[in-house]
Amino acid sequence: MASSTSTSSIDSSNPLYLHASDHPGMLLVSKSFDGTGFNAWKRAMSIALSAKNKLRFVTGDVPIPSIPTQQQLWQRCNDMVISWILNTLSKDISESVLYTQTAHQLWTELDDRYNQENGANLYQLQKNLCQISQGNSDIATYFTKVKSNWDELNALSGIPSCTCGNSVLIAKREEQQRLVQFLM
Repeated sequence: MASSTSTSSIDSSNPLYLHASDHPGMLLVSKSFDGTGFNAWKRAMSIALSAKNKLRFVTGDVPIPSIPTQQQLWQRCNDMVISWILNTLSKDISESVLYTQTAHQLWTELDDRYNQENGANLYQLQKNLCQISQGNSDIATYFTKVKSNWDELNALSGIPSCTCGNSVLIAKREEQQRLVQFLM
């Protein structure tokens, strides 16, 4: 790796690389996070950050380098990721996390605050599923509504993986239950 502070001397696969089109005002996802739908927002942001090769900043997997010139590049990328996240938050939420120092701390703060697996969320999703009906919708529209609720349920309470193979059986059983639920 070059010791220059210029990002043009860094390979584009390096997480410290910033493209010339990257800027702090950039919106990575179209929907602002206002405190509801955290898992969908988190998933959209994760995809966007991954596409920018910056997801490792929020997971904490890009440590501050020991070389001073690379520390400057790391800080610049960290600040860019913080800006991108803040741009997608509502004003109130953004102000409450504005002073976090790293993208990882910001991500963790939001996750701790809004990614609560609780009975109320699970209840609401199950209730939504029970209330969805095809009505006048075509089958694709109906399936899309049902599947989005299933996906959110999976994000809240997915099947843990195990080495015994039972998770495959449980997943198959859940898939069968969902098929019956969809057909009903």
